[in-house]
Amino acid sequence: MPHEKWLFALICLTTLFFACVTPPFQAPDENQHYMKALMLSEGRMLTEQRGPKTGADLPAAAIDLHDVHFPTGASAAPRLFDKGMLVKAWNAPSTEARRFADFPNVANYSPTLYAPGALGLRIGDSLGLPRLGAFYIGRIANALLAIAMLGAALRLLPFGRPAMLATALLPTFAYQSGSLSPDAVIDGLGFLGLALALHVAFGDQAARRGTALFLIAPLLALAKGVYLPLMAAGLRWPKAWRDPRPWLILAAMTSGALVFLLWMKWSGASHHGSQALYQIVSRKTGETVLTAPLERQLAVIAQDPVAYLRILAASMTERAPVYALQIVGRFGWNAILLPLLAYPMAALMLGAAMLSGSGTRFSAGQRLWWLAVAAGIVLLIETAMYLTGTPLGADYIQGTQGRYFLPVLPLALLAVMPACPLRGARALFTGTATLLLPIAAATAFDSFWVHGFVTADGMPPHHTLIRALTLPSPRW
Repeated sequence: MPHEKWLFALICLTTLFFACVTPPFQAPDENQHYMKALMLSEGRMLTEQRGPKTGADLPAAAIDLHDVHFPTGASAAPRLFDKGMLVKAWNAPSTEARRFADFPNVANYSPTLYAPGALGLRIGDSLGLPRLGAFYIGRIANALLAIAMLGAALRLLPFGRPAMLATALLPTFAYQSGSLSPDAVIDGLGFLGLALALHVAFGDQAARRGTALFLIAPLLALAKGVYLPLMAAGLRWPKAWRDPRPWLILAAMTSGALVFLLWMKWSGASHHGSQALYQIVSRKTGETVLTAPLERQLAVIAQDPVAYLRILAASMTERAPVYALQIVGRFGWNAILLPLLAYPMAALMLGAAMLSGSGTRFSAGQRLWWLAVAAGIVLLIETAMYLTGTPLGADYIQGTQGRYFLPVLPLALLAVMPACPLRGARALFTGTATLLLPIAAATAFDSFWVHGFVTADGMPPHHTLIRALTLPSPRW
């Protein structure tokens, strides 16, 4: 449809805009993702431990791109980027010196997540570009793969394309895809896994797509194991179990789970058989604390599962407003808010997409199954963060961000979509999306390059409600 082609083009343009306009390392943990991609570009897949540090030996000039030219960190003073900073970094001398880079947060991530970024960095090096130039080539490679996977998922999806388009039209998708974050691969594989499973279950030519299931399932599991159950959306209820399609989907998911377990065992071997621990700032106390070993944190849950369920419910309830803002868009290291009017506009866009209709009728049982799968994945995400990103025995869950829910959102929307479109819904969907992404692009450009911003979490103070509703948060 013409409006779908326009919206997909808008996603492409905005993603590439963010890739070029966002200053280096201004996506969450992009500095660590850069180091991991750089390690892979040199042909190494596993990190190593040196004393308390976990990372790899890398070119000093690459490490200086972050440490010297574009450092990150909270500051009470407004930060503003300018052309001179780019020129200085571009002209920085490159030497043969190397030193050890510490990036424990991403040490156990699969190299498949960093393949496009690493390829871009490698191309930049082969072209003789300075470290800054190779960095941007890596970003663009990441963005192009994210766009390609989204396009493939939309073509495979047998119904309900507005649900997936609306999710990708949220500014967070374009912002993360236009960085060196592995979110570009994670979201793309999540969309592909969901679309492929639904295509096999409900679409034509299912046999031709069956082989692709066994390729996508392991890649999806390596991206983040918690997203593998997305493919269970392809199980039809009720459905005769003599049909080979549900067994095909289950077999593909099993292969993905086995590959994930093998990778965790192999990668853990370089860290004395366990995941790499790292320091975090507790969102409860503000103190610097260490994440817990998975086995010990799992024992905490097993000792009192009911207490963990209370922690889960309390954390999700407390953080729900934060998740909502981050799902739509909060730039930098979750520091820059869009004009507040953009958030109800995004909700209106999602609602209009939902009312645009799936084009197919489904039973109540099928819809309940999709909602159960989506809810289960949300619980898995929170539990994974408690096991690997939270201090031992904490009474809260640390580190979950709204963007983690993007791969699940299309399925949740699909579960509540009517079969036929509501009159005017598609026009409203297109109109709100066409307004939302330019507002997001203007927010990023103004906050990074014109007005400046303060790296701080929470809701910034504002002088008037009018400014908060109509201007980015650094201008409040």
